[in-house]
Amino acid sequence: METDVNMTETLTAIMEMDSENIAQCEHKIKNIDWISCKDFTIEIGEQQIRQYMDTWEIQQPGWLYSLKFLQETELEFKKQYQYGAKWSIPTRSTPIPTATASVYFIIEISKIKPDTLPVDVHFLVETNRFKHIPGQTRFREKWLMDVIESNRLLIDTVYF
Repeated sequence: METDVNMTETLTAIMEMDSENIAQCEHKIKNIDWISCKDFTIEIGEQQIRQYMDTWEIQQPGWLYSLKFLQETELEFKKQYQYGAKWSIPTRSTPIPTATASVYFIIEISKIKPDTLPVDVHFLVETNRFKHIPGQTRFREKWLMDVIESNRLLIDTVYF
């Protein structure tokens, strides 16, 4: 019987150690405090998107982006505000990059929920259909790199 107790204690200790190691390896998903629906403006939306993108863990130096408001769409129960961010890594030899990666943000203002609630935000990375939600998705720099590489390969097949 003593062996069973020691085995159980040992397995419990191993499981606890694994849980600690997993917790240390996990990355915290970062987010910002999004503005309430009643206080939203197109300019504040742009500022907040910039603030949110600043939380992304971009490792490679030299990344730059431009962000612009694209359009406002009126739907039955909400208004959507769409923004586009174009990412690239310009260099001294190629200050105008041959390929870019776009990230599209949609900020939604509900017409039926209380206007004191924060705006709903999601984003899509060019060529991907998956809808990412700030605070639920950890952004990966690799997504931008993959899009740029894919665009470069496509450009290489086009002859002018």
